[in-house]
Amino acid sequence: MIIRNLTALLIFMIMLFFLVAGNCFAGELDRFKGEKQVLRISGGTAHIPVMKEAAKRIMTFNPDIRITIAGGGSGAGIKQVGEGLVDIGNSGRKATEAEINKYGLKMIKWAIDGVAAVVNPKNLVKTLTRQQLQDIFSGKIANWKELGGNDKPINVYTRDKASGTRSIFWKKALEKKDITSRANVVVSNGAMKTAVNNDPYSIGYVSVGFINDSVFAIVLDGVKPTMDSVKQGQYTVARGLYSNTKGDVKGLAKKFIDYLLGPEGQKIALEKGFIPVS
Repeated sequence: MIIRNLTALLIFMIMLFFLVAGNCFAGELDRFKGEKQVLRISGGTAHIPVMKEAAKRIMTFNPDIRITIAGGGSGAGIKQVGEGLVDIGNSGRKATEAEINKYGLKMIKWAIDGVAAVVNPKNLVKTLTRQQLQDIFSGKIANWKELGGNDKPINVYTRDKASGTRSIFWKKALEKKDITSRANVVVSNGAMKTAVNNDPYSIGYVSVGFINDSVFAIVLDGVKPTMDSVKQGQYTVARGLYSNTKGDVKGLAKKFIDYLLGPEGQKIALEKGFIPVS
């Protein structure tokens, strides 16, 4: 009888928890009542999983709101919001002073992300020093055999220069060293994962939040890139995720960004593999 009563009490407490949590999150969405606008978002591809999940919840709560989300990279997001083509331009790097002055940008950071070098899971090479990584991406080391792997050429994959993911990887992992002109260029974190997964002799880089079993994250200088190692400052190839607006954030864009910074938005960021800022 005692066990049965304790079980019933436990079930009640769990139901109460989810009821309270659900009401809290419903309150988070109340800010979107009565809105009938279109919100246009573009830019950094690392942001997209969070943007899509937030947009889905908002549009489910209020079907009169329409939120469109496009990638294109950090540079594209900054340029498009600056030119008034979108309401929010996402970037995986801080806007430069020139960009801020030209467009009158306001930057809002809502998460922190690490960027990791990744290889095909079948690759024998699992750990690298920063110098080895730089030599690979510059083309100085061109065969996996030199690193204890198979006697096969190294196929380097990178992002275009507008990419915030490339920017932070180039600055903090490669220390602004050259990237070989023979590198294959892909357009997004998702495309990078697919390319590396399909090429057994490849190396590329993705946001830590995008890492799954389809790629292997290289242990760099003895540190494995994970959410915990980024949060604790042990893995230093990291950056903020920003949403930028032209001028002070207002209207539906403000409500969306406030939602990202609120409890539910920060929970979404955490679930998608990023480190919340609050």
